Amino acid sequence: MSAALTLGTPEHLETLLAMVAAFHDEAGIALSPDARRAGVAPLLDGIPHGVAYLIGPPRSPIGYIIITFGWSLEFGGMDGFIDELYIRPGVRGRGVASETLQSLPRALGDAGLKALHLEVDTANDSARRLYTRAGFAKRENYQLMTRKL
Repeated sequence: MSAALTLGTPEHLETLLAMVAAFHDEAGIALSPDARRAGVAPLLDGIPHGVAYLIGPPRSPIGYIIITFGWSLEFGGMDGFIDELYIRPGVRGRGVASETLQSLPRALGDAGLKALHLEVDTANDSARRLYTRAGFAKRENYQLMTRKL
């Protein structure tokens, strides 16, 4: 199984939306189809705030990863946030997510990204192990906090 990455473009919108809906159903994320489309479509249109990559063959992807971009004084430049990573259930456990989490950060680092962050459900032990193996770690004395606007 290959974690080949393809930068998402507008032609991938419906395929990506179907996978995002599957992930949201699985994760219990309540989002309307219109809100989902409004969040995904600009990433495929080339906005500078983030990217969506299809994982696997572009005609029949087995997953996706969405990275959003920001700026960090502490890390000295552009940083990123893994907003979502999804691998279809039928192909999980074959190393695709691990391969993605090894290759993509290296490529982003080569392009100038200084740090990559993510958020993980504290009850999802398999995801926490995956992210730890990929080099992600809790930051001592720091906790992500959110204010919805």
